Amino acid sequence: MAEKLKPRIDIPEELKWDLTAIFETQEEFEKVAEQLPKDVKIFADKYSGKLDNVELLIEAIQAYEALMAKASHLEQYGILPVSVDILDSEAQQQARHVSNVLANVSADLSFFNSQIQEIDKTTLNQLIEKEPKYIPFVRKIKAAKKAKLDPNVEKALAQLSPTFEAPSELFEQARSADADYGTFEVDGKEYELSFVLYEEVYMYHKNPKIRRAAYDQFNKVLGQYQNVVATAYYTHLQSEKTLATMRGYDSIFDYLLESQEVSQDLYHRQIDMIMNDFAPVMRKFVTHLKEVHGLDKMTYADLKVDLDPDYTTPITIEESKDLVKNAMAPLGEKYVNMILRSYPERWTDFAQNIGKRSGAFCSTTYGKHPYVMITWTGELTDAYTLFHELGHAGQGVLSNENNPLTSAEPSLYLIEGPSTFNELLLTDYLQNKSEDPRMERSVLSKMISKTYFHNFVTHLLEAAYQREVYKLIDAGKSFDAKKLSEIKRSILEQFWGDAVELEPGAELTWMRQIHYYMGLYPYTYSAGLTIATQAFLKIKSGEEKVDGWLEFLALGGQKVPSEATLVAGVDITTDRPLSDTIKYLDQSVDRIIELTGELNN
Repeated sequence: MAEKLKPRIDIPEELKWDLTAIFETQEEFEKVAEQLPKDVKIFADKYSGKLDNVELLIEAIQAYEALMAKASHLEQYGILPVSVDILDSEAQQQARHVSNVLANVSADLSFFNSQIQEIDKTTLNQLIEKEPKYIPFVRKIKAAKKAKLDPNVEKALAQLSPTFEAPSELFEQARSADADYGTFEVDGKEYELSFVLYEEVYMYHKNPKIRRAAYDQFNKVLGQYQNVVATAYYTHLQSEKTLATMRGYDSIFDYLLESQEVSQDLYHRQIDMIMNDFAPVMRKFVTHLKEVHGLDKMTYADLKVDLDPDYTTPITIEESKDLVKNAMAPLGEKYVNMILRSYPERWTDFAQNIGKRSGAFCSTTYGKHPYVMITWTGELTDAYTLFHELGHAGQGVLSNENNPLTSAEPSLYLIEGPSTFNELLLTDYLQNKSEDPRMERSVLSKMISKTYFHNFVTHLLEAAYQREVYKLIDAGKSFDAKKLSEIKRSILEQFWGDAVELEPGAELTWMRQIHYYMGLYPYTYSAGLTIATQAFLKIKSGEEKVDGWLEFLALGGQKVPSEATLVAGVDITTDRPLSDTIKYLDQSVDRIIELTGELNN
């Protein structure tokens, strides 16, 4: 029997994140949770209906930012524990309590945005003349004017926010808490299975019998929950469509892209070019993968296997520090030292434990350091995941240091650029570290199978599937689990063609990702990686300096995406960044195949 995952209580403290940087004690957290609604009432009494001059408006915005900072601290402290232990009933209760407190806070503060949206443009222009740091805030206020609702309606919607979040919680409970994935057997040996173990371990296992058996058992259990998950997803999308209609949007796409400050043209181009132009590159790569491993066929269960798993170098958490120092060195000593703080300050939760959600993320809140969740298994791929999330963390720190709260958050379209840029730094460092052709092939294949597969394929295919589902909702149609599986399978067939055999279970991939509950988020991974790749290649060639990239990281929401990327030397209004990225990847796959030939000879 495989070693069992431990309960959270048995995990050493040094592997867990330290939330005391947010609140030193539970009592302090509870005190702020109790006081914040009172402070909001005081704020409302002082400023509601009284924003009649620029000086008072500036004072109110600053007070509003202070309240929102406290709210974000409550949210982070209250909700992060559930991510690492969904079975902790006390953590669940705390998360729901915080969600309710913040819903009421949001409702009581809703008057502020409604009132500012009523202010005439002349006064808003006077505001930014006096305080230029609020230019991004005013830009968004002006854009939001056309979609504003009656203040009482806005307040009611804010109060309903926990209800709007319920479908994603149902999804998480179904896949991570209720589902028991049991065990599977290969050659007389029994293996324990969970959602996290499949996604983090067995999906990459070098033994095809174990990999495929785990896949079959995983999807057998996952499929038992497809109807309830489909219902939760339909409920979520109907809520989004209702809000889009209420706010006067003809299309749910326009509604969801408004906050990203990008057009439908950018959105559709990202999906269409990768589906059409990058698919042949990936088919070539996975066909080579099949040949190297001597597989009878390339199945959907085999896609994430390492090209050369025996060459994979185990890595400890301690050793990852040296990778940070060396691989991130091109970004400068100041940046590297900022990231290295994450170790002694315990920004990261490395633990493997029962009830921990799959995947990884970085949570950033204003005025506090970021928090990163990953599951460390001791493989080099974990270092890639860590670099990715620390890229988010670095942008979060720099954005918060250089912007007021109201403009610290970058557009979602840009958010994955810094994370994947750091993965490219890691690949470049490892590639240059050795002249061994096997080392070069291993590093290049990891760049394809980890950095780009994850962001340019996995999440892009999510986006292509998501687009078709949203089209149904926009047209007033519905769907069930069967329809979602049909759509997912058709997208996979379109991308992989004859290169991959889609065995039963592939169509259930729509059940595996929380991103579907985050609006039009999945496509931004490939958008961010396109920006990162173009910037990386230009810096590496000397066409651009790293200073531009660091300036880009510190922008926050100062500029709309098409202007922000120009700071880093990337023009996303053209096809060039995407076409150059695909060309770079095509050349990398050809180099992998060439290196395999050299090694075989």
